[in-house]
Amino acid sequence: MIEREIIHTTTASKRIFDVLQDFVQFLLLFLRIFLEMFVMLIQKVLPKRSLKDISGEVVLITGTGHGIGRELALHYASLGSTVVCVDINEKNNLQTVQKAKRLNLGDVHSFICDVSKREEVLALADRVKTDPHIGPISVLVNNVGIMPTHPILQQSAEEIQRVFDVNVFSQFWTIQAFLSHMEEKNRGHIIALSSIAGVVGLSNLVPYCATKFAVRGLMEALHEELREGPHKNMIKTTTIFPYMTNTGLCKHPKVKFPSILGLLDPKEVARRIVEAHRSDTLEATIPSCLLHINNWTRLLPDHCGLMLKDYIDSGVESDLI
Repeated sequence: MIEREIIHTTTASKRIFDVLQDFVQFLLLFLRIFLEMFVMLIQKVLPKRSLKDISGEVVLITGTGHGIGRELALHYASLGSTVVCVDINEKNNLQTVQKAKRLNLGDVHSFICDVSKREEVLALADRVKTDPHIGPISVLVNNVGIMPTHPILQQSAEEIQRVFDVNVFSQFWTIQAFLSHMEEKNRGHIIALSSIAGVVGLSNLVPYCATKFAVRGLMEALHEELREGPHKNMIKTTTIFPYMTNTGLCKHPKVKFPSILGLLDPKEVARRIVEAHRSDTLEATIPSCLLHINNWTRLLPDHCGLMLKDYIDSGVESDLI
């Protein structure tokens, strides 16, 4: 009887101790979060810190044949990075390389590859690494993407498969192929272009939105895996969510407030992407306010968010009209 009472008392004491320990841990977590928010607030008020130097980086960019990819190649080259331009269109890619070489700053190289095909990407990684003028890359920018814009019932099976192959699976293949380059250097940065369509669902873009939401999940999980791995804080990630950009993908854009939310200039988008890279930003929308608006709207009742979306009334019309 006495032994049972002792055991009961010991068990009760342990439970109380566990509860107190959990409470203290929660209190410390709360204080750390509060401190982090305070530091971020101070950083917003103080002058911006200088952006990190990337002149010695080897930057591989997919989809450099036109649009944002081309502007990214030019921007990185202007900062003295060695730029590896990758595209399926040889003619357009060489035009980008020629433009970048005229800057006479960073080295620029052209590689032709269908990044939706894993075998081609793995072969590309070997070619880049063994190239005496390039070597292992330190920055990967997954920019390539396609965007069919019509209702879901008018999207063919082949079309849906292709948009996933290009927008999602290509990012898996490049990460698997080039992450080892960064591990070898014990530093690196992986940048992925999602879209504002990866933050909010839009009509005529069901498969496209699905791929861009997938990219967000991919990058969030990858960041966590890297954070817990042996190269903690040495290999960083950045996910970018641009608003509609004037690259030709948006064939029939619908914009209610063009002076506020008009189509973005690819040059400005590229500049903001490189800035996010150089400041080690984890996630960024372009414009920056859109991520905050979405986060706050998600806290409201569903119908309130729909009313706001109807008011903004931006998106794309079907390209079959």
